Amino acid sequence: MTSLAALASASFASHLEQNPYPGRGLVIGREASGEAWLQVYWIMGRSPNSQNRVFVADGPELRTEPHDPSAVEDPTNIIYEAMLELPGLHIVSNGDQTRTVADALASGGSFEAALATRERETDAPNYTPRISGLLDLRGAEAGVALSILRANDADPAFTDRTTFRPAAPPPGLGRALTTYQGDGSPLPSFRGDPLWLPLEGDADAVADCYWGALDCNNRVALAVKRVPADGGPSRIWVRNRHS
Repeated sequence: MTSLAALASASFASHLEQNPYPGRGLVIGREASGEAWLQVYWIMGRSPNSQNRVFVADGPELRTEPHDPSAVEDPTNIIYEAMLELPGLHIVSNGDQTRTVADALASGGSFEAALATRERETDAPNYTPRISGLLDLRGAEAGVALSILRANDADPAFTDRTTFRPAAPPPGLGRALTTYQGDGSPLPSFRGDPLWLPLEGDADAVADCYWGALDCNNRVALAVKRVPADGGPSRIWVRNRHS
């Protein structure tokens, strides 16, 4: 456990604190106390259009909205529902596939089947990956699913789909995906297994920690959703570049 915590701390330092542009990212894990599950989601942007956004929490759900509606150049891929909730199911993603997954699960479908209907984003030459996460608390044991839809290396017209079903993380740790490995032109897509990242302190402390780690020139908004393990109502903490 000590070595795993050290790995998570090292990943946090290299992939977030020392990385100017990991892009959008999500984490699913457990509060250090073990009393709740956490979902972390953040957005970053380099262009004025991408930076012209805020997170708005509506009960247990989260969406992006323009900070200045008159300055929106193109709402494609930047305005969407980021967190949705069904009984025992908590969905987070970096695009409108959040709704695709929620609708599929509500009708008895699966996480994988829902995302099989979607492609990576169309923003050539970056072809931003679609990253999605699911926390399933309907059974005796919590279930975690993470997905990345990434442009195929040989032909970006095609999408490679990878789903991860890791065991639920222990308290104080989470599994994470980001859209990019770092800055570049074009931006290099995330590769490899989901990262281990730390989730130290309560939800408010986690929000402060991650917000402080993201590059201050590129960070746009961040949210932490706390889901009590005893089945109580969830709550979302938000940090916005534009308050």
